[in-house]
Amino acid sequence: MIPHSIASYNKSERLFILYQRLPRDENKAISLTELMQNYGNDPDKYTNERKNLENDLIGLNQIFNDIFYSDALVRVPRWGEKISGQTARFYIEPSFSIDTLNEQTVFFWEMLDKYTAHYLPVSFKQGITDKLTQLRRQDKESFHQSPLGQWQDHLITLPSVVQAPQLDSDVLGGIHQALLQNHQLRIVYQNKWEGQQAVRVVYPKGLIFIENMVYLTGFNVTDDHINDDVLLKAHRNFAVNRITEAVIIDKPIPDWVGRDAFSLEHLHQLGKLEPTIDSQIKLVLKVQKYACQHLFERPLSIDQKITKIDDNWNQVRATVANTLRLQDWLVSMSQLAVVIEPSELHEVILERLKSALELYKNQA
Repeated sequence: MIPHSIASYNKSERLFILYQRLPRDENKAISLTELMQNYGNDPDKYTNERKNLENDLIGLNQIFNDIFYSDALVRVPRWGEKISGQTARFYIEPSFSIDTLNEQTVFFWEMLDKYTAHYLPVSFKQGITDKLTQLRRQDKESFHQSPLGQWQDHLITLPSVVQAPQLDSDVLGGIHQALLQNHQLRIVYQNKWEGQQAVRVVYPKGLIFIENMVYLTGFNVTDDHINDDVLLKAHRNFAVNRITEAVIIDKPIPDWVGRDAFSLEHLHQLGKLEPTIDSQIKLVLKVQKYACQHLFERPLSIDQKITKIDDNWNQVRATVANTLRLQDWLVSMSQLAVVIEPSELHEVILERLKSALELYKNQA
């Protein structure tokens, strides 16, 4: 038995509990009213909780379709058909199981454990570890002899030069819960260049993974406005390792945060998800011929064009975001490439190189 009503848990937990509770027999298909007996127990919130239950069933069905390519969650009448006064009933096909063991399943859990688990709360990571132990115990030998299992001996991930910072599992748990529930979040944040911590309330939007750093992206508290550009001024990014406390607030984020204009993809296109000087620039580089080879393989942009200057140099043109990461890369290419345009970026790189030269001279 779970200790509380299903409605009291966050969405991911509710879906998992529903998966466990739904009958595996068409003859025992259950209605929304019957499901509500275990789902919610607050008479004052019955209407909202029933609507949440409907949405959770729709969400669970979508997961089965998108991830398992299965119509295992059955609604009678069928999904998409009008009920027309009938009582909809639900069950899960008895042959379906998310624990079905095959090489793809084990490979998925192995990769999740290896590359993603350290971004998850400790309880989630332990769940992945337990699942792998179970799967390996079930059929370890056959998996390692399978084509996917054999790949483990041919894959390795090399760490970054600078290691990932330590992340607080309680902070991550609070962020995850706020994101999944679309609730406001109170954080205690330590700015990089300031000695004192600041307490602030944010409307969380998502997590950004840049190399081995994780950032929370969202908005400062502000009123709705007809002009999206005004709202964008409230956008902020926070390094998760500098958040010392994250507590979910029992207040939903405003509807405007969910607009298409503020989707993660659109924020990325606007250059809002990493430190950016201008959103887009027309970059022109003079690049040493042999150093230019890797830009044929990994272009700076889809509109990149490379033309020959002479036997030793090429010219590279590309439309790129003027980010600090771009500047860092240009500095690393200092003896192999020169910024021709824009002139402002040329000056920035030149000043950084002069500073570096002075630093090394002073240490001589």
